Amino acid sequence: MPEYQKVVCRARRFRFLIWHISGNRKGIFMAAGVKARINCVAFLIGELNLGGAQQQLSLLARELRRSGVAVHVLLLSRGGPHESTLRDAGVHVHHLGFTRKPSPPVALVRNLRAFARMVSLLRRLKPEVLHALLYESYVIGPPAARLARVPVVVAGRRNQSSLLKQRPRWVHALERVATGITDHVVANAAALAEDARTVERVPVRKLSVIRNGLSDSAFQAVLPENIDTTLPVVLCLSRLGPAKGHRFLLEAASLLSRQGLPVTLVLVGDGPERDDLESRARALAVDVRFLGDRRDVAGFLARADMVVLPSESEGLNNSVMEAMAAGRPVIATSVGGTPELLEDRGILVPPADPAALAEGITLLVENPELAAALGVAARAWARKNLCLDVMVDDHIKLYQRLLENRCAG
Repeated sequence: MPEYQKVVCRARRFRFLIWHISGNRKGIFMAAGVKARINCVAFLIGELNLGGAQQQLSLLARELRRSGVAVHVLLLSRGGPHESTLRDAGVHVHHLGFTRKPSPPVALVRNLRAFARMVSLLRRLKPEVLHALLYESYVIGPPAARLARVPVVVAGRRNQSSLLKQRPRWVHALERVATGITDHVVANAAALAEDARTVERVPVRKLSVIRNGLSDSAFQAVLPENIDTTLPVVLCLSRLGPAKGHRFLLEAASLLSRQGLPVTLVLVGDGPERDDLESRARALAVDVRFLGDRRDVAGFLARADMVVLPSESEGLNNSVMEAMAAGRPVIATSVGGTPELLEDRGILVPPADPAALAEGITLLVENPELAAALGVAARAWARKNLCLDVMVDDHIKLYQRLLENRCAG
C-alpha cells in the first residue's frame, strides 16, 4: 500500500476516535420550540496581519461582541495590527504558541503542547461555536474542538483549492478528515463553494455562501492622498505574494510606456515578492511606488484613477470590494469570486496576461466617461449587496441553525 494511502487509513481511524472520545453525539437537549441562543463564539486563525480574512474576522467578531455575544479569537502563531482593535472592542485574544521553527522535532513537541493548550482553553471557554478560518486553522481546529466537546464546528473557505495543489497527499488526507468532523463549511463566494464541492468533496448539505461585508466607513468620502505624479494613477491593494500577479502588472506598465501611455503604479501591501518586484520595476524603467502595508487605504482609493487586481488565484477580494465602495473603476483577473463582484460593473481580464491588463488600463484612461460610469455602478451594487449587517446576521442565523440541529440530534 502506498504511503499516502496508509496515512489516509490512519486518518480515518483518527476521525472515528475523535467522534467517540469527544462525545460528539452527547445530548445538548432543548425543549421543542426553544430557539438556540449563541452566547459564546471562538474564532481560530493563524495570525492577525492585514489580509482580507483577518479584516473580515475583525469586523464579524466586533459586531458579534456588540450584539452581546462573548467572542474569543485564538491565534495559532502571532498577533498583528487587528489585535488591539479587537481588544478595544471587548474581544478576548489568545495566543496558542504553534510554530514552524526551529527544527521539525522541536517544533513537533511545541505544537503538541500548543494543541493540548487549545483543547484545554476551549474546554474552559465552552463556546457554542468554533469558527476556523484559513488552511492551518481548519485542519487543526476541528479535532481540537471535538476533543473539547464544542457543539458546532464551522470552517471558512476563503481561497481557491488551486493554492493547495502543491501540498503533499498526506496533508490533503488530513484536510479531508478535518472536513469530515466539521459541521459546516462557509465560503465567501459561490466559486469557492463549488471549488470545495468538486475538489475537496464537501457535501452540498454542509456548504453555505456568505459574502464578505463592508463597514459604513468604506462608503464615506475622504480627502485623497498626495501622490506626486501627473500620470494616471493605477492602484493595487494586495499582499506582495506569488499568487497576486504583480509581475504581470509591471509588465503591463512597461508595455503601456512603450505605447506612449505611461502610468504611475501605486502598490500598497508588503510580502516576500517585494525585493524581486522592486528589481523588476527598475529593470523595466516604470514608475512604481512601493508603499508597504497601510491600514487606512481610503485616501489612496480617492486619489487613484483606477484599481487593478492582477491575481492568479483569489477568494472574494476585499480590495476590489473597497474600490467598488469608493466608486473607483476596477480591472481584475477573472479568478475566484471576482467575477461575482464585477460582472458588468468592471473590466475582467484573463490571469497572467500583461497585454490584457494594458488593454484594460488603456480603455479606462482613454474613456473617462466609461471609467466614471463603471465606478458609479460598482458603488451602487456594493452598497446593496455587501452590507456588513447582512454578513453578520447570516453568520448568526447559521450558527443558531447548526446549534439547534446539534441539540435536536
